[in-house]
Amino acid sequence: MHSSNSVGGNEEIRDLLVAIAYNNDQSAYRALFFQLHGKLKQFSFSIVRSEEEAEDIVSELFVLIIQRKEQLCQLDSPLYYFYATVRNMSLNLLKKQKRRAGLSMDEWQVQLNSIYFRPDLLMITEEMVLKIKMAINSLPNRCRLIFKLIKEDGLKYKEVAALLNISIKTVEAQMAIAMRRMAQSMQVDLQAKTVLEKKVKK
Repeated sequence: MHSSNSVGGNEEIRDLLVAIAYNNDQSAYRALFFQLHGKLKQFSFSIVRSEEEAEDIVSELFVLIIQRKEQLCQLDSPLYYFYATVRNMSLNLLKKQKRRAGLSMDEWQVQLNSIYFRPDLLMITEEMVLKIKMAINSLPNRCRLIFKLIKEDGLKYKEVAALLNISIKTVEAQMAIAMRRMAQSMQVDLQAKTVLEKKVKK
């Protein structure tokens, strides 16, 4: 069973949607915007490669949220719905503009920069966090995208599989590669520190 460790999961998002739909709660709308806007824009940008177009797509999504707020409250996974909608909007834009026809997922470009890598949460040094981020960001695009969607954006394995039209086994394999790369970067750092400490003691 795979789970998400992200802030702002489906339960919290549904609570905000209920507050927006039935109480016209503007603070809930702002909270939802704050939680999702940056992540969704980055996801769209990974496909369309344009800050302006990614912003337009995510802005359109938030208009849809207001228009369909009652229906969205009933979804089991509103988070997946938002990502799937942004994916479809982004790919439709490319198709409409006849840009990069047949763009494959391996060409989607993402970078990681989340609280998932905060030293105070992981109880490791900032230097080691930097090494981990460099290791993850050096992964092939598909592997990095899958890692980001799960660890940074909070989607489940099965949702990422559906979103990217791949098998859960593929998601699991790519996550294993990413986690192994992380472990290797930490191991190299620890080995270097051990060698240095031994030299200092001599």
